[in-house]
Amino acid sequence: MEHLSIKVKIADREYPLKVKKQEEERIRTAAKMLNEKVKQFREQFGKDDKIDLLAMTAFDLMVEKLRRDESIALSNEHIDTRLDYLEDLINNTLNE
Repeated sequence: MEHLSIKVKIADREYPLKVKKQEEERIRTAAKMLNEKVKQFREQFGKDDKIDLLAMTAFDLMVEKLRRDESIALSNEHIDTRLDYLEDLINNTLNE
């Protein structure tokens, strides 16, 4: 696995990272999205404290993750129900 040494800037601070080559774009995109969210909170609440902004960003992203996890769980439950129904139909057809 080939690794790259890169630097990402988050909230005006640079972080050196070693990442897999195939992950570089994802890492840079994540850093860009974090910076956009920090900027959004800075403008929305008029705060400049980086720790507060990063904490608000982390909290917002975690709420979003929990919302997505719940949605995925509900989708999986629905899929399982449909698969059970289809399995019953197949079994009933085969047993006729």
